[in-house]
Amino acid sequence: MSVMKAAKNHTITKEMEFVADKEQVNVEQMMKRIAQGRVIITRNLVRENVSPIGIGEGLNIKINANIGTSADICDIDKEIEKAKIAVKYGADTIMDLSTGDNIKATRELILKTVNVPIGTVPIYEAGIKAINNKKAIVEMTEDDMFDIIIDHAKSGVDFMTIHCGVTRSIVENLKEHPRKLGMVSRGGTFLAAWIIHNGKENPYFANFDYLLEIASEYDFSISLGDGLRPGTIFDGSDWAQFQELLTISKLVKRAREKNVQVMVEGPGHLPLDQIAYNMKIQKAVCDGAPFYVLGPICTEVAPGYDHIVCAIGGAIAGMSGADFLCYVTPSEHLGLPDVEEVKEGVIATKIAAHSANIIRRGESASNWDLEMAKARANLNWEKQFEIAIDSEKAKAVYTRGNLKSSIDEPIKPCTMCGKYCAIKILQKYIGKPVFCD
Repeated sequence: MSVMKAAKNHTITKEMEFVADKEQVNVEQMMKRIAQGRVIITRNLVRENVSPIGIGEGLNIKINANIGTSADICDIDKEIEKAKIAVKYGADTIMDLSTGDNIKATRELILKTVNVPIGTVPIYEAGIKAINNKKAIVEMTEDDMFDIIIDHAKSGVDFMTIHCGVTRSIVENLKEHPRKLGMVSRGGTFLAAWIIHNGKENPYFANFDYLLEIASEYDFSISLGDGLRPGTIFDGSDWAQFQELLTISKLVKRAREKNVQVMVEGPGHLPLDQIAYNMKIQKAVCDGAPFYVLGPICTEVAPGYDHIVCAIGGAIAGMSGADFLCYVTPSEHLGLPDVEEVKEGVIATKIAAHSANIIRRGESASNWDLEMAKARANLNWEKQFEIAIDSEKAKAVYTRGNLKSSIDEPIKPCTMCGKYCAIKILQKYIGKPVFCD
C-alpha cells in the first residue's frame, strides 16, 4: 500500500512513525498532511537500504545535493566519493544526474552506497540512449521515455524529476515570444526539442495517467520538474514560468486522486524581491504541495561563488514557504564540481535551510544555536567544535594561530581579540559566565 493511500485510510505506517519521531512532530497530524498531499515521504517500495525522509508542511526544510558524471568527465569512483561527502555534511537526499558512460551502473552503485533517498531525471538517460543508438534526442519514442522511468523505479529510485508541465502550447508560445535566456533546464529542453521536431504533445503530459500507474506501483515520488524555470533574473516570474506552474497545479490534483506523492519544482533565477511571492503563489495554486527550489539564484555576477548566492536566495525561499532546497556548488555555471565544492555547496545550503528553520520551527531548530551561544559565552571551544556545522574547519581555523597573548591561560580566547577578548574581560569583573539563561 502506498504511503498516501495508507494515510487516507488513517493507517500509521512505520515510515510515518520514523519520520515523525525524527522531526519531533505529532504523527497523527503528519498523517493528515500526507493524506492531503502537503507532506510526502520519499521511499521506493523496492529499496531496502534507505532512511525515509519527510518533505513539506510543518517539517524541517530538507536539502538535496546533485552529483553525477558528465560526457566530458566520467569517474564513477569520484561520484561515489561526492555522494558520501554530501551525506556526511548534511545532505538529506542525493540526485544522480549522470550523463556520462554507464549511467545505470553509476545509479545503482550510488543507491547501494548511501542510505538517503535518491532522485534522478530519467529523460537524461532516455535522450542519451537515443544518441548512443545513432539517433538524435528528438528521435526518442514515447516507449523509450516511459521504459526508462520503469527501469529507474525497478532500481529503487525514490523520487524522479519529470517535466510534465512542458506542454506543446507553452513551447510554441515561447518560439513566438522568446525569453532573454530561453530554456536552461536540460530535461525541459530535451522535451521541448522533441515536441517541436515531432509536432506532438509532451508524452509525460499526454500520458500522465500512465505515469501515475507506474509511480503507484513502486510508490516513488514524482517531482514535477520546472522545465521553464527562468535561467536569468531578467526572465523571473514571466508568462512561461507561471503557465507551467498552472499546468502543474492541475497535475498535482490528479496525482493526489491516484494516491501518488508529488512535489513541485520551482525557480531558478529570481531577483530578491520576487522570491517570497513566488513561494506563496506556488503554495496557493498547488494547494500546499511541497515546493522544491534550486537556489533561487538572485544575481548573475558571482561565478565561483554561486553557492553563496544560492544560500541567500534559499534562506528567503525557505522562510517564505519552500520545503526542499537544492544546493548549488561554487562551480555552478562553470563546470562539474569536485569533492570539495560538493562539500561547500552542501554546507552553504544547510546554513540557509537552518536559518529558515529557526523561523519556521522555533525552539526545535534554534536549540542548536542556543547550545552554541552558551559554548561561546563560556569560551568552551571543544563544545563549539562539536556542534558546528563543519567541526573540522572550525577547529582548524581556531588552532592555526599561535595564541601568544593567552598561551598560559586555562581558557584561551581566539586570535581575533586575544587578551582583549570582550567575554574574558566581562567574566573577570562580573565573576561568572556572561551567558544568562
